[in-house]
Amino acid sequence: MNSNSAEHRTGRLTAWSGPLCLALVLSACTPAGDSRPQATPPASRATTSTGAGLGEPPCTPSVDTLAAPPANYRLVGQDVAVPDTPVLPAEPSGEADPAARLFAKWGLVVRADRVVDLRVAPGWQDRARLGWGGTGAPAATVTVRACGPENGRAQWLAFVGGAWVARAACVPLIVTSDGQTDNVNLGIGAPCDTTTTPHPGTS
Repeated sequence: MNSNSAEHRTGRLTAWSGPLCLALVLSACTPAGDSRPQATPPASRATTSTGAGLGEPPCTPSVDTLAAPPANYRLVGQDVAVPDTPVLPAEPSGEADPAARLFAKWGLVVRADRVVDLRVAPGWQDRARLGWGGTGAPAATVTVRACGPENGRAQWLAFVGGAWVARAACVPLIVTSDGQTDNVNLGIGAPCDTTTTPHPGTS
């Protein structure tokens, strides 16, 4: 992957423009093709790796702490919330990976002090990628470590990122947290009601 592509992806994952953009930064606050310099998340809002215990993996960087998931989000199980919208707009990503040709920016909301595994369903490993927190390349399987904020008051953390797809589709995801596994379909560039989606567990 060339350096321009890496910088383009990193800018998208870490974009933040203030409290008025909270609902939008979780979905599509900054257009995927916007190359303008982006503001750094306020230090008072972003969680760091300090919440991890000695010898434990670092926390996934978040952009905000919330008392509850936003109104335009839906719960997946008990610990994860995703956008409640028929279609998440997808634009060319500039990625070399053919499975990541299009990018849909949307924020993930996770209950504090939870470790969540998210993966694309079997049969979709060569057609979709995921990523939040600005760490690592888009992947078919991602782990998000939502450490508790230092003040201990917030119940949920917001992570900027999204999904990459080879082409617009209804993408099935598998979410595992605290021993519970749940399935959710997301329309990435195309609504789920008009796109054939394989059931998770099939190839």
